[in-house]
Amino acid sequence: MSVVVLALLAHPAFGASPRGKRLERIKTSPNYRDGQFHNLQSTVMMTTDRGRISTMWHFVTEKKNPKRIPTDTIPMTKVDLSALDTSKDQIVWMGHSSYLLVFGGKTILVDPVLTQSFPASMAMKPYPGTDLYKPEDIPDIDCLIITHDHYDHLDRGTVKQIRNRVERVICPLGVGAHFEKWDYDPDRITELDWWEDTEVDSLAITCTPARHFSGRFLKSNPTLWASFMVQYNGRAVFIGGDSGYGIHFKQIGERFPNIDLAILENGQYNEEWRNIHTMPTLLPQVIKDLNPKKVQPVHNSKFALAKHDWDEPMRLIREAAEADSTINLLGATLGRPTEF
Repeated sequence: MSVVVLALLAHPAFGASPRGKRLERIKTSPNYRDGQFHNLQSTVMMTTDRGRISTMWHFVTEKKNPKRIPTDTIPMTKVDLSALDTSKDQIVWMGHSSYLLVFGGKTILVDPVLTQSFPASMAMKPYPGTDLYKPEDIPDIDCLIITHDHYDHLDRGTVKQIRNRVERVICPLGVGAHFEKWDYDPDRITELDWWEDTEVDSLAITCTPARHFSGRFLKSNPTLWASFMVQYNGRAVFIGGDSGYGIHFKQIGERFPNIDLAILENGQYNEEWRNIHTMPTLLPQVIKDLNPKKVQPVHNSKFALAKHDWDEPMRLIREAAEADSTINLLGATLGRPTEF
């Protein structure tokens, strides 16, 4: 049995822990102490009497909400991504938190999960009709942005297959260890702490805070989680990643007062983990804090990772937008290019 466990732990899908110079840099971060990263504000991960393991076990074994998964195939469009007009700013949402941005003439891929790789394949099954895009459909990418290292945002199967088409990887501190494990050239990887900046040709990219956690197996928070602001020629796109509501949204909105598009987590929430995923009742406040011209909700419509009805996130944000004229939804649909 011990041999089996050791072999399992050695599987490359789990990635690699930060070591050496990477770990030394991590230790200088103001967000790292006691051997792990921390949120800006005190964050209890599980907000009921059950602990994390007990909550996960209960989630796996309890009677499931039959509406968690759609009964019909979800309509999704597939287009030739290599033929997109790079003179137009647009987004192609591939379901959950995977999307391709054309912005400032550059092609940006965010959190692509386009394969059913171990071990995520044991728990993450795409809804019928939502797995049209595959790694081979991805064109040459100027910038691959990863918000954190959870399996529903960083898929080894996808990033391995598109490696030769990725010019640059932008990710939070420590996440680069996974990419090096998976044969990416270290010179093509840029790791950032919160509020650090980098440039990709004409794009200015700022790593901004999120309220979440990280880790691909046993160790808690060995790498940083983040959101990102991408700017070009006076325009700005906010890549929200995963985040519970927190003080950072107002901080980001104050630093970047002219956000054209905010792509925000909306789904896989639950009262038991309300601090680390945005509850639908608080999403309007997130939008108010950021004050973007347009909002694209994501983190839904592909995987059932929570207990709510599969279509509840989009239904609730549409209702909120109907009640509040300051919430302007972009309306990108699955697979179809949408300009912003």
